[in-house]
Amino acid sequence: MSGSSFGFELNATAGARTGSDSIGTPARPVDSLPLKQSAPLDLLAGVKVLDLTTSIAGPYAGQLLGDLGAEVLKVERPSQPDDSRAWGPPFLDGESLWFLSVNRNKRGVAIDYGKDAGHALLMRLVAQADVVILNLVGRVQQKLGLDSASLAAVNSKLIHVSITGFGLDGQRSDLPCYDLIAEGWSGVMDMTGEADSPPQKVGTPAADLLAGHDAAMAVMAALLRRSRDGRGCVVDVSMMESMARFMAPRLVPYLGTGEVMRRSGGRDSVIAIYQVFETADEPMTLALGNDAIWRRFWVAVGEPQIADTVDYATNALRRAARETIVKRISGLLLTQPRAYWLRVLGEARVPAGPIQRLDQFATDPELQDRGFLYASERGDSRLPQVGLGIRFDGCTEGSQIPPPVLGADTEACLLYTSDAADEGLGV
Repeated sequence: MSGSSFGFELNATAGARTGSDSIGTPARPVDSLPLKQSAPLDLLAGVKVLDLTTSIAGPYAGQLLGDLGAEVLKVERPSQPDDSRAWGPPFLDGESLWFLSVNRNKRGVAIDYGKDAGHALLMRLVAQADVVILNLVGRVQQKLGLDSASLAAVNSKLIHVSITGFGLDGQRSDLPCYDLIAEGWSGVMDMTGEADSPPQKVGTPAADLLAGHDAAMAVMAALLRRSRDGRGCVVDVSMMESMARFMAPRLVPYLGTGEVMRRSGGRDSVIAIYQVFETADEPMTLALGNDAIWRRFWVAVGEPQIADTVDYATNALRRAARETIVKRISGLLLTQPRAYWLRVLGEARVPAGPIQRLDQFATDPELQDRGFLYASERGDSRLPQVGLGIRFDGCTEGSQIPPPVLGADTEACLLYTSDAADEGLGV
């Protein structure tokens, strides 16, 4: 990797919207979020990434790399931009909030690389890049000349990343896939929900986010190896396999015993006690995950004799007596409001917490103070963002580059490659 950019200067405010993007509407939570002021991280400074992906998984991978300091170009086809730009409502000033959630810290370039001139321009960028991320199945990659072999002929040190539903080989490699499909295929949906309810999807696109995280992690590992020996790398991320690995604490016990775990709603099927309880007003979570916490709980609630009951001495014994124990704890917690129990259990270092709605979580002042929930500005627009949530030497990601308007930096790209500008790139 080198410290130079792709070779052209990019305008930090290119493509900024003006006019109708009102900042003063009090009904929008974004208007009360603090603006991000921190400098960008520099861990991946000098790394050049071409993000050719759409939807959630690939863009999330690109955003993670951008948050860590990489220079990321989001390349979209003008006639076929990122699918998630159309995903709504809800929209914010006409833009998809799904799109805004996974595309910060990127520059936006619109190139019709399905045409010869556009493909030639893209190859110029590939020649300078360290990483290319795609979410196209292998057949389509080959059709567009974007497969690993084709791009390695342009840049032998390139890290070529594919995020697909089922991987680049095998009988399912050409099947289309979305988060919902991967969640169902991997067993996650069958394990989610109450025991007597139908299978449930996770409440966020978990397979997308896990696959995107895996892709970003793989890029960093491949960059480390390349720094030692100069080799490029072909990275193959399967959404379904990323999601299935998420199931390892359930899948491995089945493989070892043949016992098929069933969904159990707001409680864990193995750890006792680890579930949702009602209080005098609002529900709460309680996790008595080891013997020491079990003892601290009963001391904290004023019944220390239960802590020393021989029949409850281990998790296996407590699991066998779960019904009796749950009934006793349920009756106890119903005697006081949730805030009381959270204070008492917090002081005793017993893991417990509220079950919050999004509007409650989003107004958590500590999350705003730590820079996790914030707003970034783009022209007259104020865009909500959820932070990286990782700190390096006390610092987390900056948001110097808001999610780009389609093709916001194309003009700068075309000026750099001016001989291609007249050949009809469809921008």
